[in-house]
Amino acid sequence: MRTLWRHCQIATMENGNYNLIPHGALITDGLQLLWIGDEAGCPAIAVDAEHDLQGRLVTPGLIDCHSHSVFGGDRSQEFEMRLQGASYAEIAAAGGGIASSVKATRAADEQQLFDSALRRINALRQDGVTTLEIKSGYGLSFEDERKMLRVIRKLGEALPLSIHSTCLAAHALPPEYQGRSDAYIDEVCEAWLPRLHGEGLVDAVDAFCEHLAFSPAQVERVFRKAQQLGLGVKLHAEQLSLLHGAGLAARYNALSADHLEYLCESDIALMAEHGTTAVLLPGAFYFLRETQLPPVALLRQYQVPIAISSDLNPGTSPVLSLRLMMNMACTLFRLTPEEALAGVTAHAARALGIGDRCGTLAPGKIANFVAWEVNHPAELSYWLGGTLANQVIYQGQQTTN
Repeated sequence: MRTLWRHCQIATMENGNYNLIPHGALITDGLQLLWIGDEAGCPAIAVDAEHDLQGRLVTPGLIDCHSHSVFGGDRSQEFEMRLQGASYAEIAAAGGGIASSVKATRAADEQQLFDSALRRINALRQDGVTTLEIKSGYGLSFEDERKMLRVIRKLGEALPLSIHSTCLAAHALPPEYQGRSDAYIDEVCEAWLPRLHGEGLVDAVDAFCEHLAFSPAQVERVFRKAQQLGLGVKLHAEQLSLLHGAGLAARYNALSADHLEYLCESDIALMAEHGTTAVLLPGAFYFLRETQLPPVALLRQYQVPIAISSDLNPGTSPVLSLRLMMNMACTLFRLTPEEALAGVTAHAARALGIGDRCGTLAPGKIANFVAWEVNHPAELSYWLGGTLANQVIYQGQQTTN
């Protein structure tokens, strides 16, 4: 079915720029974009339907490329502890942190995890999100990681949303493996990843490279196994200290390295050389009241693409708005609104390895776009809170939130 979407201005976001078309129109053919350009130059193509977008701003559908949307419980009490002076490491050492979410996630069944995640994801969808990455990592046993990944797949089947599933079994050391981290990594690599991949539950593999998680050597073992299985890799790196995880990830041609507050220039150079996207997570930076800023100027200098994401998780980034993250990327990290929008469209697509079909508006790409009731793209980063009126088109079809 061919559809004409007319009377709009369009930010195509090709090459990470607005590339505004002031009097634009789009033609979709099924789930693909067939044509995009100035309405006056619209080709004489027979269409089955026509929609007047009433002058709205059209952007690519937003992409949240780093989330932990499936989990049990919440950690609001830890939020209070942190405000009273406890550090992230101190909370983790006392049995809180990721271990707390592991306990709650293990206790929840698939339906409970599905229902709670659905509420959170629907909030993101109201912000124009059409693509979402979700990580496991709160199960930390084979059956509980499998349970999380099954829920992620079910969410993708139930929602008008492209959901990418990432196995983050190397997130933290489970209590039953205390003092035996190498044995745990052996289990993840030799038993879990092959089985989970064989069941079609995994699109990519992630790990947490940090003193309170896993060493670069252990992460490298995970990466080697992922690549043997033909899976892309990503890494939580340089959030709390400099372990050169980002450089390691780049050498394995990682899709992305994420957080990056302590990132150094030599690792930035490796990211640029290997095409690894930098994913900045201002929600966690804000929530943890961090002061070490990611080196945005150096990322720009080396032309490393910068993506922005929610990092939605129960402990350090309970974020339900990707647009709020765009604002925080501007106010906290000094990105421009244009960079912020590129960070949740073109560059976020790169961080998921789907830049050839999503993230920008061009013929041949998937027809995921949002028509916003705003006058300029900068407004998407400007407004704080609330829900901007929008019309979401997913794979060529209008959706409802």
